[in-house]
Amino acid sequence: MEKVLQTANSFPLWIFALLIVGIVIFQGIVFIKLCTKASSSVGMTNTDVKAAIRAGAFSSLGPSLAIVFVAISFITLIGNPVTLMRIGIIGSAAIETVGASIGAKAAGTDLGSANFTAQAFTTAVWVMCLGGMGWLLFTALFTKSLGKIQEKAAAKTKNVNALNTISIAAMVGAFGYLGGSEMVKGFNESIVLVVAFIVMPIIIWIANKLKMSWLKEWSLGLVIIVGLFVGYFIS
Repeated sequence: MEKVLQTANSFPLWIFALLIVGIVIFQGIVFIKLCTKASSSVGMTNTDVKAAIRAGAFSSLGPSLAIVFVAISFITLIGNPVTLMRIGIIGSAAIETVGASIGAKAAGTDLGSANFTAQAFTTAVWVMCLGGMGWLLFTALFTKSLGKIQEKAAAKTKNVNALNTISIAAMVGAFGYLGGSEMVKGFNESIVLVVAFIVMPIIIWIANKLKMSWLKEWSLGLVIIVGLFVGYFIS
């Protein structure tokens, strides 16, 4: 595992990660400039634009801090550069975790295990990158047609909610597979999973009840912390 982390934190990977993050920052600056230029056409003043930028910056802090919890655990498993590269682009911390786990299992091991080899690390990175490529390509190619695609899909399924149901079912299946593979390892792993399974809906219920939408963004990070504490105390 130590040799794998040396490879994972190597200089070439830092170059790739910083290049990708640099592109993301460049895109953000370009979008801000384009929006500022177009603001006058919708009746916004410079004061309104500055207020909108401040609001967007502050509102992004909550979701960003939530992702930090996931990133910290990720760093110890796949290194700093890949974590920065995957968390720093459009995507989901939960999806990246699933992708890395599936990649490691495809190589015959688990994330963070003693037999986590360089081949397993490479497989995990490929799964994360290819898995995240789908929505980026789809957004780039079909953004203008998303409305029509949704209308056609809804017409065929006769139910608009069917698309959401299919997406949720896919996520439940993926997390169920990963959770089940951990439960068969022993009693402690099962306890951690059961506690996490109970805590997550409680957090979502509180967020809905108190109308704290930011809490939903924090939910995965909070559940990870709870799982770590439970695992520590029962081990």
